[in-house]
Amino acid sequence: MEDEVIQKAVIAYLKKKGFKQTELAFQEEQHSRSSSSNSSLQTDPDIARNILSFSSELENVPVQYHDGYSKLRSWTYSSLDLYKHELLRVLYPVFIHCFMDLVAKGHIQEARTFFNSFREDHEMMHLRDLQKLEGVLSPSHLEEMEFAHSLRQSKVNIKICKYSYELLLQYLHKTQSIMMLGVINEHINFQVSPGQPCSISDDTEVVTLVGSGQDAANMINQKEIHWGLLEDSLEERLEKAGSSLSDLEKGEGETKEGDLDESKKRAVEGGKQGASLKKLKKDKVVGSTGKAVRTEVNTVSAAPRVKAELTLPVMPIEVEHSILEDLRNRVQLSSVALPSVSFYTFVNTHNGLNCSTISCDGSLVAGGFSDSSLKVWDMAKLGQQTSGSILQGENGSSPGDHLVGEKGGKRPYTLFRGHSGPVYSASFSPIGDFLLSSSSDSTIRLWSTKLNANLVCYKGHNYPVWDVQCVQWHENCNYIATGSSDKTVRLWDVQSGECVRIFIGHRSMVLSLAMSPDGRYMASGDEDGTIMMWDLSSGRCVTPLVGHSSCVWTLDFSCEGSLLASGSADCTVKLWDVTASTKAPKIEENFLVGIYSLLLGFFRKTYKKLA
Repeated sequence: MEDEVIQKAVIAYLKKKGFKQTELAFQEEQHSRSSSSNSSLQTDPDIARNILSFSSELENVPVQYHDGYSKLRSWTYSSLDLYKHELLRVLYPVFIHCFMDLVAKGHIQEARTFFNSFREDHEMMHLRDLQKLEGVLSPSHLEEMEFAHSLRQSKVNIKICKYSYELLLQYLHKTQSIMMLGVINEHINFQVSPGQPCSISDDTEVVTLVGSGQDAANMINQKEIHWGLLEDSLEERLEKAGSSLSDLEKGEGETKEGDLDESKKRAVEGGKQGASLKKLKKDKVVGSTGKAVRTEVNTVSAAPRVKAELTLPVMPIEVEHSILEDLRNRVQLSSVALPSVSFYTFVNTHNGLNCSTISCDGSLVAGGFSDSSLKVWDMAKLGQQTSGSILQGENGSSPGDHLVGEKGGKRPYTLFRGHSGPVYSASFSPIGDFLLSSSSDSTIRLWSTKLNANLVCYKGHNYPVWDVQCVQWHENCNYIATGSSDKTVRLWDVQSGECVRIFIGHRSMVLSLAMSPDGRYMASGDEDGTIMMWDLSSGRCVTPLVGHSSCVWTLDFSCEGSLLASGSADCTVKLWDVTASTKAPKIEENFLVGIYSLLLGFFRKTYKKLA
């Protein structure tokens, strides 16, 4: 009779917690045992007592959540420093799920008291998530709020070493913390690894709050992707050509002479800045071209060749020559060979500057303003009072109305008119002959910098268009990457439309993306200031780059891929050494790790004896 009561209590508990598969397995096991004449249910009296008491007190004592978490918190903070930082990772998911369990069961006042008692522990790392959960005031909010609902329907993934995991299990067993054990079992998925604990600096990537679909993500990340460069690319052609002079390079030489003539012409006209910048670039290249080419060839040859899944447009000959010249003049950058930096600042932007962009060759700068205007400056003509012009849109006014400035002087920029609302984003084409802009008027416009005309107005959106590049293309054009407010980055196959990679690790919404020139790595920046470097082939985070204290709004790799630049709302621009971030550990480091492992093993044996 007692066994039947226990079985019913276990089944009731499994139903209440939603463990449907476990419930079915338990019922099948009990049915097979009851049908067998040789079997009987043997139950430990202590276990029976715990189950019965737990099931009877589950609804009546919400304070168990407070006491259970408080004791777990005290034990964690008093643990050995070697394992404390790993065990502390467990507290936050237990905290938020204890809070949501109390809300789901209708104990609103107790839930608020619990939340306010322990929230200070987690504000430094999870302030934005806590601000969202603070708005949960009823069980219906758990279903209506997307963030809370996703947490309730998923498991949190935590990386932890085997010994830290064993310490946690021993604590739960000795203290009989059934309430905490239930929360941990239902909402946390431990990724146990052998060896010593992870470094404290890795804490940014070891806890994934929204672990929904982690198993599905692992399955997706096993798909094969071809991250290399396109066959017959300009990099490959330059590699094959080597240092021999071919007809293509002869044509390139003619282009160089043309560029020099153009520079001289601009210098005569007064464009000293553009000419001097180009001359400075060429002077620097003279002494380092040979070394730069060899280094670049080695980098390019390491990337595999893939076929394009899309039909790509034919590149004009003059554009090929320009790109090949840049490839030949490319200098290998590093932490000891940093690039020169030139900053340009917009001043007196009384109409409200919303965005700015620079053409690939650095010759043009565009700015989008709140008065619906788009302005383009020629870098070679800065400082000159040259005649300005306006590019008229579909409903724009005549050009003659805008040629003269406020004080009667002529404008030093080209004025684009056509949008009927603030311009939020602008982007040049690779050659610089086209310019895209988006606005709060729900349209996107394509401008020609050669024909001085608004070519197309794209309509279809019902709300403001915030960006003209909402996605990041892979170098071989076979994939696109997207960052989301769900804290994940996804890689999509453009041909099939399938998601082929899911990158999980950010703790806040993803705001910026960048692809390395060889197509192997991708960088992503989030709202908290963390940058993650991802290996596309494996789907794993190579290393987190921690240094910003606020949103990372923009990311970009250097042309040869050895440096990563990041711009943040903390008013800083930082350069990161990609090579150092992705390199393998040195032999000396491996030796120290081996010594550390031996000492750790000795410590474990001693600790067990003392315990």
